[in-house]
Amino acid sequence: MSVDLRLLRYFLATADHGSATRAAAEMHVTQPVLSRQLRQLEQQTGLRLFEREGRRLRMTRAAEEFLPQARALVRSADALDDAAQALASGRVERLHVAVPTTTLADVLAPFIATLLPTEPVPLLRSLDPRGAGAALSAGADLAIVHRAPPRNLASRELAVFALTAQVRHDDPWADRDRVGLAELLERPLIVMSPDFRPRVILDAAVDGAGLSYGELLECTNAQVAQALAAAGRGVAVVSDDPRFGLVPLPIETADRVLQIRLYAAWEPHHHAAPTIAALADRLAAFCLERYGAAARAVPATSASAAPAESVAGDRRRAAPTS
Repeated sequence: MSVDLRLLRYFLATADHGSATRAAAEMHVTQPVLSRQLRQLEQQTGLRLFEREGRRLRMTRAAEEFLPQARALVRSADALDDAAQALASGRVERLHVAVPTTTLADVLAPFIATLLPTEPVPLLRSLDPRGAGAALSAGADLAIVHRAPPRNLASRELAVFALTAQVRHDDPWADRDRVGLAELLERPLIVMSPDFRPRVILDAAVDGAGLSYGELLECTNAQVAQALAAAGRGVAVVSDDPRFGLVPLPIETADRVLQIRLYAAWEPHHHAAPTIAALADRLAAFCLERYGAAARAVPATSASAAPAESVAGDRRRAAPTS
């Protein structure tokens, strides 16, 4: 049986008003037209839907049982129509965002709090470890990643953050503005496991400088690493906002300061590509506003010669994303 949605709308109007006159007025038709539509629906369904009681129409028992399903079908059809219009216009009400766990806590969650009611609702999922392409293929509309996305994807660099060595406020290094890689390796370190981007960057710097680790404690959660540092177990090397009163120090090699980059990536032919691009621009502006100079490259200088106040205002807001 195939039921005409238009006829169902006449049925619902009549059921809601209990009057053919008022239902006809709502549907902008004459009462005889409404009556013909109801008879046609009865023919399609094989059901007797209304019985007349004076000037009012009373639904039959069959109509009462038919009503919830008819209402659900019309609502689904309306929702489908709204979705089609949104897709055709490039609008999107819900945006599936694949994001690393730490980026979610330190960047995405604060950013979501600034969204307007008219902007898409982000639905967050864990980033596929294989990267932006895999995340988008799995259904994400937008992927937030730490590596430059493939050229076949539309992308935007969101921010550049310093990878920091975080020490207690009573640590001998607490008054410094940065620390050299070689001297850092002389301290017990609390680092992320090799699956995390900060560890990849640190490993590459250590190998590139021809150095090696000393005492090392690995974690799979940046907040745990920071908690251990606050407990005096070593220096935490993370890219998160400092917690537990820790002081973040950018890590300097012979020619640069270690940094971690954040990118947004999406399919260039996505039906809502302009909306996604605008949201990525907003996120980049948010990162710059929230992290200030920490979102820009930090020039390498001598750790011993640089004055402590040169980046003191920035280091307190030092860098998320693992």
